[in-house]
Formats: sequence, C-alpha cells, structure tokens
Amino acid sequence: MKENLSMGLIVGNRGFFPDHLCKTGRAKLLAILKEKNVDVVTLSEKESKFGSVETWRDAKKCASLFKKNREKISGIIVTLPNFGDERGVSDAIRLSGLDVPILIHAWPDEIKKMDSTHRRDSFCGKISVCNNLLQYGIKFTLTEKHTADPASGQFSREIDNFLSICRVVRGLKNVRLGAIGTRPQAFKTVRYSEKILEKFGVAVDVIDLSEIFAGAEKLKEGSQEVKEQLEKINNYTDTSEVPATSLLKMAKLKVIIERWIKENELSSIAIQCWTSIQQNYGVMPCAVMSFLSNSLLPAACEVDITGALSMYILQLASGTPSAIVDWNNNYGNEEDKTVLFHCSNLPAHFFHKSRMYISEIIANDIGKENAYGTIYGKIKPSPFTFLRLTTDDFSGKIKGYIGEGRLTDDKLETFGGYGIAEIEDLQNLMKFICENGFEHHTVINLSRTSGIVKEALEKYKGWDIYQHSAA
Repeated sequence: MKENLSMGLIVGNRGFFPDHLCKTGRAKLLAILKEKNVDVVTLSEKESKFGSVETWRDAKKCASLFKKNREKISGIIVTLPNFGDERGVSDAIRLSGLDVPILIHAWPDEIKKMDSTHRRDSFCGKISVCNNLLQYGIKFTLTEKHTADPASGQFSREIDNFLSICRVVRGLKNVRLGAIGTRPQAFKTVRYSEKILEKFGVAVDVIDLSEIFAGAEKLKEGSQEVKEQLEKINNYTDTSEVPATSLLKMAKLKVIIERWIKENELSSIAIQCWTSIQQNYGVMPCAVMSFLSNSLLPAACEVDITGALSMYILQLASGTPSAIVDWNNNYGNEEDKTVLFHCSNLPAHFFHKSRMYISEIIANDIGKENAYGTIYGKIKPSPFTFLRLTTDDFSGKIKGYIGEGRLTDDKLETFGGYGIAEIEDLQNLMKFICENGFEHHTVINLSRTSGIVKEALEKYKGWDIYQHSAA
C-alpha cells in the first residue's frame, strides 16, 4: 500500500505571455492531483495572480507557505502553463529551504493555437527554469518528454512515478533498521559499515538473540497475544506438516520481534537466522520473517542489513512486499536465466500457493525437530525489479546496482522458495557483481520500478547506482 503524500505546487508565470493559461492550467493540475489523493500546498488566487509565481514578492509568499508546511511536503511540482519566470520559480524553492524531489513540467503548444493569445512557449521556458535551478544548486526530475499534456495517460504515469520517487526519498529520512543477533561466522559477504549508513541518515539498532529468546520463553501459551499470533500464522500458509509445538514457538517469537520493532520504530530488520536460533530455541525464523515482509515490515536473513535496506526501498517504490534471495544457480544452458532461491523467508505475496516445512539444507545438522518454519513455494511469473545496496568502506559511500527482468513459468523440481528469472545480458551482470564485490544476496520486487529507484537514490541521495541493461 502506498501512503498518500502532500506536494508543493508552483505555477510558473511570465507577464507578457498569456497568463489566463495559468488559471486553467492550475485548475487542471489540482484536479489531477486530487484524483490521485494528493494533498496540495500552493498559493491561492487571492495571494497572487491566479495563484502563480512570477515576481520576487510571489516567490517569498510561496516560500513562506512551503516553510509552514515543510514537515508534510514530500515533493514539489513546478508546472509551466506559459514560459514562466525562471527567477520566481528558483527563488521560491531556494527560499523555502526544502530538500525534496522536484518535478519540472512544461505544457505543450497546439499547432492551431500559436497566436499571441494562446501560445505558451513552455518548451523554451522549461530550459530556462532548469538552467537557473542548476545555477542555484537545486536538483530536479524531468518528465520523459520535454512537454507533456496533463490529460494524457503518459503524464498520469509520470506523476505516479514522481510520487514514488518522493516516497523513497521521504522514507529514507532518518530511517531506522534493526539487527537481531550477529551475522553467521561464515558469511563475511554480508558485513556492512554502520558508520557509513549513519552518515547517510540510516540508523541501526541492535539486539542480542538471547534477549529475544528470554522474552519469548516468558510468554504464556494461553496469553491473548500468543493465541492471536498463532491464529495468524495458521491462516497465513499451509501449516499441516508442522508440529503444534513448533508453531507455538514461532508465535511467541513473532510477538517479541514485533514488540521490539514497534518500540524502536524500525522500518526493516535483519535476523541471525541460523544456526543459533535452531540450536537454542528450536525453530527456523523464516516463516515469521516471511509474515513480517508480507505485512510491509521487510525482514532479511543472515543479518544482511544493507539487504534489509534494499528490501525497504523497493517496497517504498512499489507499495508491495520485497523478498531477499540468493543468486543461486544457472538454469541449464540458458545464459540469460538464473535460479533465485532461499530456504525460505519469501513473502506469500510471491506465490500462488505455499506451505510451511523444514529447512532441508540444515535439518541434518540441527535435527528435523529444530528445523521447522521455512516457506516452500515457486515464485509466480511476473516482471520484477532487482536491487542490491552495499556500504563501500574504501570510498566511504553507499553503492548499488538495479535492473529489471522477468520471472518465468519454467519448470524446476526443488525445495524451499525459488523462481526462474530471465534477465537480458545476465552474464555481464554477474561479472559486474563479482568484480565490484557485491553480496551473494539480491532483493526482488514484483514491479517495474528500477528507473524510479535509481532517480531517487542517485540524484537525491547521492548514492552510486549502476543500472543494468542489455549490452
């Protein structure tokens, strides 16, 4: 589910151009944004001519209004029904002090309306606005086409994409992640730098597994919250192959983890999923993690914090659950196909049907009775976006890669949660991942949001993002 946002709207105007276009243009933009349940902060027609921004005085009024609403404004839309005054637009944004994504929109001229009463010249005005914004050091987003008719389906999609960019950027302001336990000894691949994350506004809270176990053990089987969680787990997937004692442990585990998430206002977590939890508590945590991710509280395995961050970002962009998976196998001789796999904590959102069972990978080592709680299923066919972020200690930056592919209906007999992905030029993507030291995990989301995420992370957060495309 995507949250509703508030947008600042600036209607650019220039006096010797037909300013009646600002009146009609403003009304159309407001109607479009209302249909999308967007709350708009903009000058009224009483505060300036047609509620537009042209003069220094207009710019100060607009900036003051935006400042008063700075806590709720997630982005700014600049619309140019005529040429617009580049100084008024740029001054309003700079004086407001807002650091949010900005969309620059120019209205198209009509061939039969090129007289002095109807001619817009927004095509040219947009260039001037962008030039001034760059001089002011202000970042902005452009529409795919230089001019865009607000009545078109293309413009509607442009607005939707921009709103998603704003959700990603807003969601990353003072974001808090949770690390439960320590990473498995063998998995140096998921090491990360808390200091680099903190530098970019990402905080990490930590808790030891022993505290989670102690909290779970204190819960009474007959307590209302345990019974409620047990019912939720049984309704979530097919649990017919799982002992009641294991399901009860999962319910208690879920109660304690959710308490900790709520108390610390966390947006995403990563868990030490093996093997301490199996040896000391007696279940796999995967089903609990799957449930949390499906409820839009992303949970990554193996204390992969930057994986958890990647899950959260794709969720912000799409409004749907993300999953963390291994780049796990080749698919026969198909060079552009790979098997994505985990044992698994994939959300139910990714399957047509699923069931809970044991982790076949580690059951022989820890005993079957301690290995219940993984989610089995084949990922349903769908377009998808993949994203991986990591902290680069050598450069002191956050870097990542993003791209899109297709989850296929190809046949495969195996266990856990899995899917066959087709990605153009996969072999070169794998070379990029290996040569640049990325983790064996990647994050997937059943959406096409790579352009949105790249724009948000690279332009507005300053992170280094490689976008994969066919050679």
